[in-house]
Amino acid sequence: MTQTPLTIGVRLRIDLGPECSIGPGKIALLEQIERSGSLSKAARTLKMSYRRAWLLLEDLNRTLAQPVTTASVGGAGGGGAHITPFGQHVVAAFRETERAALGSASQQLDWLLQAGVAPAPEPVAPRRAVTRSLDRKKRGREVKQP
Repeated sequence: MTQTPLTIGVRLRIDLGPECSIGPGKIALLEQIERSGSLSKAARTLKMSYRRAWLLLEDLNRTLAQPVTTASVGGAGGGGAHITPFGQHVVAAFRETERAALGSASQQLDWLLQAGVAPAPEPVAPRRAVTRSLDRKKRGREVKQP
């Protein structure tokens, strides 16, 4: 088995008080809405339910000072969702913070990679307990109960 070289990564979540957090899922949703112009298309692309996507946006729009998206109902233009300038600023600030965190983590923790982190051992499937009565039934013999 070929071993994949180890790299440092950062998964960032920013808590803005006890009621609001911004993380990779919400940011990816905003970015996908900006690309597609539709909440339902963004949700499908990200393999999440429309309801989950809607709840994530509702959380951001409810807890931040300004809305991050606007929505228009169907009609001649077909409706859709659009990211606001404030939403674009939130995405840019998150991605810049993420880049800075990755740079800092790489700088501070590169020595771990140089020291040689041991790869995780191959998982061993746990043995399944088989009772005698189940084993006999499988072979076609009924087990008499006392």
